[in-house]
Amino acid sequence: MTDPSRQATEPGAGEQPLAGTAETIRVFIALAPPDEAKDELARALGPAYEAYARMRWNRIEDWHITLAFLGELPVTAVPLLRPPLARLAATRPPLELALRGGGHFDERVLWSGIDGDLEGLHLLATEVRAVVEECGVPFAGRPLRPHLTLARARRDDTSCVVAAAAGLSGFTGRPWQAARLHLVGSNFGRGPGPIRYRDITSWPFEGR
Repeated sequence: MTDPSRQATEPGAGEQPLAGTAETIRVFIALAPPDEAKDELARALGPAYEAYARMRWNRIEDWHITLAFLGELPVTAVPLLRPPLARLAATRPPLELALRGGGHFDERVLWSGIDGDLEGLHLLATEVRAVVEECGVPFAGRPLRPHLTLARARRDDTSCVVAAAAGLSGFTGRPWQAARLHLVGSNFGRGPGPIRYRDITSWPFEGR
């Protein structure tokens, strides 16, 4: 665990300190489904969990929809992002989305698809990325492919990802509102085990 007495910046209410001895932090900006939507998808994944236990399954609490992956940043860059992202969230209404179906990237990464207000989702991602650029933070602006990453295959067995994706083909989740914009760090708990994600901070969407 990191040492909370060593902070790169003093967090505000509800914000997590950028703790530890590391000078960099891996950062992305995302949306997160509510617990009800995640539970619904987890139930649909029940047979795959049982059949493909060797897959590297993401923790349910880490499921997210990435809007902009910023990669490894100096911890000093993160405070620059907070005020403009907070202002952006304050002007945007919540998005109505749903989880639907499944697929895979290169037979290695299993994902669930995103349905609902995709036009609004792409617009939000464009605005988020504009904020990042205005803050002078470099990042690889890959095209947005809305999805929820669920698991990764072991190197010696990729067939399980294809089979698990086929098992999700008929899944259609109930609509839900993406009500907050999340600034997430993934250096928390770094070590030999799986990567763990944790909010640095998040802001409610308050627009109408």
